[in-house]
Amino acid sequence: MQSAGGVTLDFSNKNLMLLGEFFGHKLYLTETLLATWVVMAVLIIFAVIVRLRLRHFRGVPKGFQNVVEALVEAMHSFTVTTMGAKLEGFGGYFFSVFAFILLSNYSGLVGLRPPTSNLATTAALAVSTFVMVQVAGIVCQRGYYVKSFFEPFVLFFPINVVGELAKPISLAFRLFGNILGGVIIMGLVYQMLPIVLRFVLPNILHAYFDIFAGALQAFIFTVLSMTFIQQKSVIEE
Repeated sequence: MQSAGGVTLDFSNKNLMLLGEFFGHKLYLTETLLATWVVMAVLIIFAVIVRLRLRHFRGVPKGFQNVVEALVEAMHSFTVTTMGAKLEGFGGYFFSVFAFILLSNYSGLVGLRPPTSNLATTAALAVSTFVMVQVAGIVCQRGYYVKSFFEPFVLFFPINVVGELAKPISLAFRLFGNILGGVIIMGLVYQMLPIVLRFVLPNILHAYFDIFAGALQAFIFTVLSMTFIQQKSVIEE
């Protein structure tokens, strides 16, 4: 891709260094992998801090504990509202998923390549949802789960299968497309602006593409995943 100034713009996931070989295939440390490790490290450090701070806490909750409890209670309430009281155990998992996607989307604000701008990352998240959807259907609906693929009659089997496979595909491409689109647009904006204006004018675009859209896409992915699982968890007679 050529910019207005004739400078080549490359938005591909670049290799940073060779990590080694695995069964004849070279493994590289990529921009996406580095950003993923950074996001994971931040979440793990936060979890450790929460554990250490709350383990010996005594007395009336305040400050840091209030913030943590508010986040946990908000996610628990949202899980119960979306999935039902019987599936409230998914709250912890989806709290982690939402936090990972949100921080991944926001990592572009500190100069990293958002992991969610790579289809491999969003596909892995979508496959996790797909597996849980199928497990929920098998466990909760049992015999009806297989029967549902042939409803309203047997000729609808291919359509029902395609519809089921479309769920993880749509989840992966929706998140990937929105975040990568923001990365490309911001890259073009920075390339077109003079250096003296790059610290001022792009802020409004960052507020939308990174902050607003990043939070929105994390929310949409989480809600859709919850909804798909909840739908398969309804016991049919």
